[in-house]
Amino acid sequence: MIAIKIIYAIAKCFEIYMYMILVRCLLTWFPGINWENPILKALRSSVDLYLDLFRKFIPPIGFIDISPIVAMLVLGFLSKGIIYGAVYLMGMLGMIG
Repeated sequence: MIAIKIIYAIAKCFEIYMYMILVRCLLTWFPGINWENPILKALRSSVDLYLDLFRKFIPPIGFIDISPIVAMLVLGFLSKGIIYGAVYLMGMLGMIG
């Protein structure tokens, strides 16, 4: 039973991070946002750390930055792989029936 809770927690962490990326992207549409707010500053620094990996290789198309879309797709595939890998591993260890 604990194995299922661990897998669920891993899945929720990926889901929350995806929402953080989405919120970060939506907030860029509002030019008056104060990014010095501690909550927004924390959001920006934690999400931009991941997004900058993709911004190095994917240039903006005009005024549109598509790197968050690619980053979310990669994160989605990565999360599914990790979750399925955890299910397989815990199944092999006999932790999941």
